[in-house]
Amino acid sequence: MFSRRGTAVTLGTLALVVSSLVAAPASQASTGGHESVSCTGNASSRYDPPLTLQPRKTHNHADVAYTCTTAPGHTVAATGSFHAEAPAASCLSLAGARGTETVHYADGSRSLIVIEGATTARVAGVLVVLQSGRVLEGRGKGHVVRRTVTSLPRQLPTDCLISGLRGTDSAVRLEILP
Repeated sequence: MFSRRGTAVTLGTLALVVSSLVAAPASQASTGGHESVSCTGNASSRYDPPLTLQPRKTHNHADVAYTCTTAPGHTVAATGSFHAEAPAASCLSLAGARGTETVHYADGSRSLIVIEGATTARVAGVLVVLQSGRVLEGRGKGHVVRRTVTSLPRQLPTDCLISGLRGTDSAVRLEILP
């Protein structure tokens, strides 16, 4: 369907479109004492059971490698462990997914995030998931979270009809808003 270069160009373009549709990132580390964090990274997700065309309850686990801006001019590496349950997930939608992500920053701090809502859209085979939630514990506690995931399946789309999609590779943007 797409060559590797075509896929990269499509994902890059889609990421720019999504980021311009979403409000500007939280770029200031402190605004009236409220900490903000902006992270970008890549995730590798696994679905259990695999996604098919038939919606069904599905667990999603993703490991994420981030680069986060925690103060103007200050970036720190971070890793995320994301877990979600979707009551009606399929190759076309991840409707109703709720979950948690624990982000461990290289400076020793962490954020425990709960994802409370999500909307999905599929554009030219690319799945875009816009998630919202809040920080329960740690860095940014009590603050609103916005998470944007842009994914391509690791398998052919026809696998939805045969074995199901077992996972995706995604670009992730995580924002803890001030």
